[in-house]
Amino acid sequence: MREFPIRPKLRSLGLVWLLTTTAAVPALADPEHAITMLGSAKYAADFDHFDYVNAQAPKGGSLRLHALGSFDTLNPYIVRGKPAAGVHHGFGVYFETLAKRSRDEPFSLYGLLAESIETPDDRSWVEFTLHPDATFSDGSPVTVADVIFSWDILKTKGLPNARATWSRVANIAETGPRRVRFTFADNTDQELPLLVAGFMPILSKDWWARRDFGTTTLEPPLASGPYVIDEVDPGRRIVYRRNPDYWGRDQAVNRGQFNFDKIQYDYFRDAAVALEAFKAGDYDLRFEGDATRWATQYAFPAANTGRVNLAVLSTGTPSGLSALTFNLRKPKFADRKVREALSNAFDFEWINKALLHDGYRRTTSMFTGSDLAPVGAPAGAELALLEPWRGKIPDAVFGPPYAPPATDGSGRPRANLKHAAALLDSAGWTIQDGQRKNSTREAFQLEITIRRPSNEKIALTYARNLKRIGIETSVRLVESAQFQGMIDTYDFDMVFGFWGVTLSPGNEQQNYWGAQTANQPGGRNWAGVSDPAVDAMINALGAAKTRGELVAAARALDRVLMWNHYVLPLYHDPGQRLAHWSRIARPKTVPVYGLRLEALWDADTN
Repeated sequence: MREFPIRPKLRSLGLVWLLTTTAAVPALADPEHAITMLGSAKYAADFDHFDYVNAQAPKGGSLRLHALGSFDTLNPYIVRGKPAAGVHHGFGVYFETLAKRSRDEPFSLYGLLAESIETPDDRSWVEFTLHPDATFSDGSPVTVADVIFSWDILKTKGLPNARATWSRVANIAETGPRRVRFTFADNTDQELPLLVAGFMPILSKDWWARRDFGTTTLEPPLASGPYVIDEVDPGRRIVYRRNPDYWGRDQAVNRGQFNFDKIQYDYFRDAAVALEAFKAGDYDLRFEGDATRWATQYAFPAANTGRVNLAVLSTGTPSGLSALTFNLRKPKFADRKVREALSNAFDFEWINKALLHDGYRRTTSMFTGSDLAPVGAPAGAELALLEPWRGKIPDAVFGPPYAPPATDGSGRPRANLKHAAALLDSAGWTIQDGQRKNSTREAFQLEITIRRPSNEKIALTYARNLKRIGIETSVRLVESAQFQGMIDTYDFDMVFGFWGVTLSPGNEQQNYWGAQTANQPGGRNWAGVSDPAVDAMINALGAAKTRGELVAAARALDRVLMWNHYVLPLYHDPGQRLAHWSRIARPKTVPVYGLRLEALWDADTN
């Protein structure tokens, strides 16, 4: 595949027509089997399978997984309800998209429901030709009408992030048999064609015509993926069964994947109960996100005898951003000095040593571990992006990369707390009657809301340090549904949050940090960031046409976010912690984005 931008190529048209209408003809492009954000696709049009799968993996057996809490809907694309595990198109087993992402490239997608993809140099539009064999699980064909319906319903009734993205499509039209074109309102975001290709689920227009898309449902929606829903026990279990008539079973993008006859998710009330169920053999595999549990609770008989395999898998992905999130919509967090002071009260070194078994690394950037993380002082293209904002963003942005306040790990961070107190004093929050109060004698009160019991000891330790500088702090543990409601309405002071990123960041940053999403109910801009400098860096990220431009924009965005202390960066895992019963087999190659569930198989079927 050629380097983007794709060179326009006019189709064969009548000579007279060409001569008389050339000025009105939009640039056309060659059909391609793949589309990339930057650079060339790794896999040629005739590729057989992705390198990180076992193309000869046997079919059969079952995979039992777990989820926490409960669920009450099988429609994952609306604000209402909590969707069942596995049903979202990102898992790949049920709903499908026009193209499928490879996991060993920064950002490349290969045709799935679409057999070819076209886009011009300026990426002002993207056109897809649907695969002639693509069908829903009932055998009905996937049509252009389904694609147009999917865009329209997600734009009007979908999740806030989806509405924001799909509203950037100015027009969608059928341009020929099995052909559909998306024309964008502007072409400043080079990522939009990829988002349409790989992130818009294709829904059945006929199926939804008789149902209300905006309400929760436990009726399995019609979909085109490799599995159908076989059993639904609301809030307790969902079972997927491999569809023997799946239209895409022989496609190169699927070869060696979706190998289990059955995938089952059982729900548990909390992580502790779920871990004990795994040890008892009630399900087959888990990714462990808690370093303390990994260090202290995996020396059980089955692991000691090899019936359960333990591994930490290295990946090439950025760390993402795990952080305590300030709700900037609340006046007490408006002053950057206050946010910096609160960051100084967090003693990572002691927490990691005393509570987390030294199992984590401190996060200094949402791109830690990749070339997207800032290095040294900004220069070149990165400095050019930041320079117009000098005087409007912190001066620190123009120096070394952000580094969180560090301590000696003794648990007595006196210097940090002294600095925090000075910052609060200068922000007008002084000690009055033993408490931090402002000029109107309003006390600085802070509530940290958590949904995971494993975060409680972290929050309590942090709260103790905050109390030492006069901030009255409480920690509140709430169940999952209540927490989601609070997040959707932004009814919190501080919460633990996580924002995942890729090696090719783009439009998702608008959803995370953009002013457009700052007050959208149910959105991902939990902090409520509304900063024109941040928006400018996000726009530069979307407009990047070379890897160098992308790296410069990502680093500039990171500096502005971090030095404004919009969130309090926490820590990240050194890799994927994986535990699985020996019956579950996995490929030898771990792609850059980590192990994928669809690449596993049941070793007992050999």
